[in-house]
Amino acid sequence: MIPALSVKEALASSAPRDDVRVQGWVRTRRDSKAFSFIELNDGSSLRSLQVIAQDSLPNYLDVQRLVTGASVEVRGKLVPSQGKGQTWEVIADELTIVGPSDDSYPLQKKGHTPEFLREIAHLRPRSNLFGSVFRVRSRLAFAVHQFFQERGFVYVHTPIITGSDCEGAGELFRITTIDAKNPPRTGDGEIDYARDFFARSTFLTVSGQLEAEAFACALSKVYTFGPTFRAENSNTSRHANEFWMIEPEMAFCDLNGNMDVAEELVKYLIRDVRVNCPEEIELFGKFVDKGLIARLDFVLDRPFQRISYTEAVELLRANGQSFEFPVEYGTNLQSEHERWLTEKHFKCPVTVFNYPKEIKPFYMRLNDDGKTVTAMDVLVPGIGEIVGGSQREERLDGLEANMRRHGLDPADYKWYLDLRRYGTVPHAGFGLGFERMLMFVTGVPNIRDVIPFARTPGSAEF
Repeated sequence: MIPALSVKEALASSAPRDDVRVQGWVRTRRDSKAFSFIELNDGSSLRSLQVIAQDSLPNYLDVQRLVTGASVEVRGKLVPSQGKGQTWEVIADELTIVGPSDDSYPLQKKGHTPEFLREIAHLRPRSNLFGSVFRVRSRLAFAVHQFFQERGFVYVHTPIITGSDCEGAGELFRITTIDAKNPPRTGDGEIDYARDFFARSTFLTVSGQLEAEAFACALSKVYTFGPTFRAENSNTSRHANEFWMIEPEMAFCDLNGNMDVAEELVKYLIRDVRVNCPEEIELFGKFVDKGLIARLDFVLDRPFQRISYTEAVELLRANGQSFEFPVEYGTNLQSEHERWLTEKHFKCPVTVFNYPKEIKPFYMRLNDDGKTVTAMDVLVPGIGEIVGGSQREERLDGLEANMRRHGLDPADYKWYLDLRRYGTVPHAGFGLGFERMLMFVTGVPNIRDVIPFARTPGSAEF
């Protein structure tokens, strides 16, 4: 049997072919007097391939009963198309119905809302919008690896099960095999996690950063790219409880070098998608966000503006605009503040650096002013924060002091402190939320719609 040709390959063919085999799902079927037109899609391309099934086929009556959602295999000739908007079509010599469908199939040829499609997350990749989203997701993941591999970074798989809370926010999913109905107890009545599977409290990771630091202190430049988890009861369009993070760590690197890499990565990923996913980006620009393409090119064409947190607060307070969340020094910038900076004031991406130490985690390096830490956030129009990072505290006494200030016991982080005892070096890194980046390059406004099966409060159906 001849190898099957994908729809994408068939549409890109340079010449007619006498014998091809294609497989996929029926998008539509319409009948003429002596033949039927079938729109076939296999997910390899936004565009579908037209198949012409003539009434001379022995199973033509069955072909006339095909409905949207059925799967078929077609063998025939690839010929120049007589219709508009397509280069090639297939004249079927054989058409095999692999899997029938019926009128209850929920994806009909009409517009469906994202909210409805979330209810059928197992079928939504068959729609034009979500097929495009997840092809872009695949390409963007490849581009992430390409960026770091081209620059000599080593890819490190950090653990998903961890005993440490990297961010210190306490929003952790606990991992346990303890019998919930009859847990072992300590002498004071607390659950005895020393008798749990790992002989201690363990959780789903919120970040691979600490482990990546260990590898950066041996391999110089590393990155992680994997799932992270936050037990945060947030129902916003920008938060999910399971999401993917890109986290590079670089030895012999300061805050400026860190900002350089973060800004370069954002531009690289935008450029890659613009080049390699033109049909999908065009679809998003037509039906999701009419300003998308202009905004992507806007970010590509302009340098990032860099300002300190103090300067950002001063600008926000002086602008006279009323925000839902008041702007005060010593508080985190909200999405509305970040978007004002990028969209209204500077009209370009903005990197904010040197945040008050009180609002940042324990591992960030204290500046000489004793008040701020070497933190940085990259903000982009339409989304707000897309990257967060810092130069790490490489001084042992400074790191121990930071831990105590955040209510952490240095004894619980002995291995992490060892990195400062044995050949410590200035080092820095950041986290890029993969789904946030996807939202930016697709214009899709809800994080639930760029994750195959979203995990949000009260939602783990699929």
